[in-house]
Amino acid sequence: MKEKVVLAYSGGLDTTAIIPWLKENYDYEVICCCVDCGQGEELDGLNERAKLSGASKLYIEDITDEFCDDYIVPCVQANAVYENKYLLGTSMARPGIAKKLVEIACKEGAVAICHGATGKGNDQIRFELAIKALAPDIKIIAPWRDDKWKMDSREAEIEFCKAHGIDLPFSTDSSYSRDRNLWHISHEGLELEDPSKEPNYDHLLVLSVTPEKAPDEGEYVTMTFEKGVPTSVNGKKMKVSDIIRELNRLGGKHGIGIIDIVENRVVGMKSRGVYETPGGTILMEAHQQLEELVLDRATAEVKKDMGNKLAQIVYEGKWFTPLREAVQAFVESTQEYVTGEVKFKLYKGNIIKAGTTSPYSLYSESLASFTTGDLYDHHDADGFITLFGLPLKVRAMKMLELEKEKNK
Repeated sequence: MKEKVVLAYSGGLDTTAIIPWLKENYDYEVICCCVDCGQGEELDGLNERAKLSGASKLYIEDITDEFCDDYIVPCVQANAVYENKYLLGTSMARPGIAKKLVEIACKEGAVAICHGATGKGNDQIRFELAIKALAPDIKIIAPWRDDKWKMDSREAEIEFCKAHGIDLPFSTDSSYSRDRNLWHISHEGLELEDPSKEPNYDHLLVLSVTPEKAPDEGEYVTMTFEKGVPTSVNGKKMKVSDIIRELNRLGGKHGIGIIDIVENRVVGMKSRGVYETPGGTILMEAHQQLEELVLDRATAEVKKDMGNKLAQIVYEGKWFTPLREAVQAFVESTQEYVTGEVKFKLYKGNIIKAGTTSPYSLYSESLASFTTGDLYDHHDADGFITLFGLPLKVRAMKMLELEKEKNK
């Protein structure tokens, strides 16, 4: 009996070429595992392609709902955004994929897990940190970092496949490098590799239209949340994955959530990409609008720091760590009263507020208005400002005193 390896399989050229490469260089029985995070790609024919390429078995595992409930929702609740723009679409999916790979490896008694991530990117770190945390005894094979891997282009991979009797419908034509799941789609490569060039949006966009091509009339949307979890869109109750699907449709239609970013990768280099996150952008914004009403100032302040920390943790592939658990526990405690309804208008790339309500709103119209109410007397501000500004006044007095001494 040969030892087994579980390959993270997408059905693309890279992972298809890896199957015969693993058999040739490691003499393993190759078991493929395709993890569906709602990428919407056609999965028909993958089984035939994997076996034609030399795999003994293919698992197709749908974790879309787990991805939404266990990974997306905690990041939305934290408002976890990397470097002020990136909504962590790829980053959030990797720990769920790695967890499933480990499950299949344990089920099959495999000695190794293989992934097709390159040696320049973040995904190698995310996959491998998750695997180490969940199954420290399993060997990890990363072909792009392996001295036995001699292929450095699509052309070389196609030739390798043909030499091993695998004739597949892959071409050498230029296209973007993309990653897609229910939350987003990312685009890298071609003109995006030059930050001085504008993206060719007509060629690039998949989920969305540009704001210029969005409808000339805005569209109102209403959402509800219970304890920080989205529960309905336009009065229709849905599970989280269906809410994201509906928001993707609405956001894509109105040009929402297209960002062009130069980000700092974990491995030290900068990379440029365009991300389409129509539904995710709407969901994040709606959740924030509700939090504005119900979180007190001090909690909101600390939560902002924790959101940035969670974004860094997730981006760096450290999901299965005590720190992520602790930060998430703090965030969850802040969501107890994040319940209510948010209304907004989508219009040419914009999400425009149209009213927010919550039974736990801390907003008091009588306090916020210009009239004096029972809870607030304008004269109360006198003593507050005196004490609040005391350090400034003391310092200014000291500086004046020193200036006088200097001019004597």
